[in-house]
Amino acid sequence: MEYKDYYKTLGVDRKATPAEIKKAYRKLAREFHPDRNPGNKSAETRFKEANEAHEVLADPKKRAQYDMLGSNWDQVSRGGGAGGGAAGSPYGGDPFGTGGPFAGYGAAGQGGNVRYEFHGDAGQDFSDFFRVFFGGEEAATATAGRASGSAQPKTGGRRSGGGLDELLGKLRRDQAAGSAGAASKGEPRPRSRGIRHGEDVEVEVDLTLEEAFHGSTRLVQVGEKRLEVKVPAGVETGSKIRLTGKAGSGNDAGDLYLIAKVQPHSVFTRNGADLTRELPITLGEALLGGEVEVDTLRGRVLLKVPAGTQQGQLFRLSGQGMPQLKGGPAGDLFARIKIVMPAKLEGKDQKAAEDFLRRVVQPNPRVKL
Repeated sequence: MEYKDYYKTLGVDRKATPAEIKKAYRKLAREFHPDRNPGNKSAETRFKEANEAHEVLADPKKRAQYDMLGSNWDQVSRGGGAGGGAAGSPYGGDPFGTGGPFAGYGAAGQGGNVRYEFHGDAGQDFSDFFRVFFGGEEAATATAGRASGSAQPKTGGRRSGGGLDELLGKLRRDQAAGSAGAASKGEPRPRSRGIRHGEDVEVEVDLTLEEAFHGSTRLVQVGEKRLEVKVPAGVETGSKIRLTGKAGSGNDAGDLYLIAKVQPHSVFTRNGADLTRELPITLGEALLGGEVEVDTLRGRVLLKVPAGTQQGQLFRLSGQGMPQLKGGPAGDLFARIKIVMPAKLEGKDQKAAEDFLRRVVQPNPRVKL
């Protein structure tokens, strides 16, 4: 198996924290997502590689095993695949050869005078290797805690696992069961990667306000499947859309949850189903009134502005807000007036404005009444 450097794939250091790993993964997922790179096979490959790397490094137990065993950690932890080999081998083949449970940890087929060594990062030793495979769940969890830099309580009592003979027997039984299952169907047994059977999956979906208003569709990568899913109109940040049985395959597949994240808009501010926007009008429209065009998410409407409209005054446009996710009447749009003054006046225009203002009786707005 070709070695895959998951740390290099995500562009992080081997001592990266979980937060740094998550941040690096999200950056790559956004950059190489198939929706942003339609038809780009290279981007699709990078997207899948980032998903695979994050799946392993984001899980403390998997990361600890990967750090010690390399990219074939999952094959070793399951007892390896089937394969023919030397007579008398307890695995039905060379355990250090291709497909063997310890593939990659020695030179397969080089005779009996071969020394197999284990080399890990600083802080890891050969005992860590055996604790993962011979020490049971608790020992693997403790090793994962050390690899991620977090302190874990020590467990007392007898170590679980039963020793090397018991492990080898389990590996033989698991391998025999896997081979029998594949042979009964006449085809290789598929390897499920990324999603455990029955496990629910959450996927965050970025949406514009327009997409949240009208509804949208998205291509979502779930394991090795790409699904086209419909996002209904009216979602807001935090809304969950449940797709039953879409996380995986088979009768015991888990549910897929889409978590909506609506991006801020340059014009509209949202509050539930209601929207607010700023509406610029001229000085003449504010003084004398008139009909003003207002752009909404539904289209353009006319608003009748009365004479004497003040700066900051709110006008309500019923039903011009967001649709309701669960049905019911749409929200409202509130237009906040912003009076745009004319440019600097000179000459006759300035004199005309002075004459007009002398005729207008207006109390001092800075004096409390």
